[in-house]
Amino acid sequence: MNNEQPPSPSKQRRSAFPLPWLIVALAVVASLAFLIATPGGLLTKADLICSAVCGRLTAHSFIIAGRQLPLCARCTGTFIGALVGFLGQAMVLRRHRAAEFPPPFIIVIIAVFTLMWAGDGLNSYLTILNGPHLYESQNWLRLVTGALNGLTMSVLVYPVVNFTLWRHPLPERAMRNLRDLSILLLLEAGMVGLVLTRWSLLLYPLALLSALGVLALLTSVNSILVVMIVRRENVVETWQEATIPLLAGFTLSIIQISVMDIVRYTLTGTMESILPLP
Repeated sequence: MNNEQPPSPSKQRRSAFPLPWLIVALAVVASLAFLIATPGGLLTKADLICSAVCGRLTAHSFIIAGRQLPLCARCTGTFIGALVGFLGQAMVLRRHRAAEFPPPFIIVIIAVFTLMWAGDGLNSYLTILNGPHLYESQNWLRLVTGALNGLTMSVLVYPVVNFTLWRHPLPERAMRNLRDLSILLLLEAGMVGLVLTRWSLLLYPLALLSALGVLALLTSVNSILVVMIVRRENVVETWQEATIPLLAGFTLSIIQISVMDIVRYTLTGTMESILPLP
């Protein structure tokens, strides 16, 4: 007769992610290595984080206090917009563990947002190539369509993170109706308005938010992949436990950014812009 007792829930939770201290150590080492190995101060390091995902064309970027922002106008809208969307759903709408997608009519609306972003991007790219295009795209339009696309990305990624991560995700929509969408759009509009002021005091905040937006989006996606690869879906109950898969995703993001920066510099010899303007 087997008298062994099944492991307690607390022990199950502690063993949900093997080698947690190794994951923490790797995250610390990756962060310190990036900070020490990369040149310059905070602005330069923000440039290096953002250059992994953005072409950073000077003519397509906002200049604040005589310095180019780490992301072009479109990517500024996309990545800071995604960050605003994440925070808006979690802190303003307070849908902390909501794990269901918006209703179909909201999906259609945000799909239109992404089509607008893609259409303006294609038109802008054709302008660079001196090809046929419908209009001369402006940085304010790149910023707006980027922010709308960033909102779309956050609305789709946020419930997936909750569904994958938490032991007891809530069977509710993170965005329920047009009222919720309007609130998030107001937050995005506030972000767009701040960028368009080009106020010199916003240089550091916007630069750091740009880098944070890139890290937040990459970490969210990479954390989902890590959890799925190690087959540890739906085991987290507290934020303290959630730090382990999130740190694993963060570490992968730092490595991914570093590799992309190295490849970019090797191929182009610059971290400024990939495509020269005619």
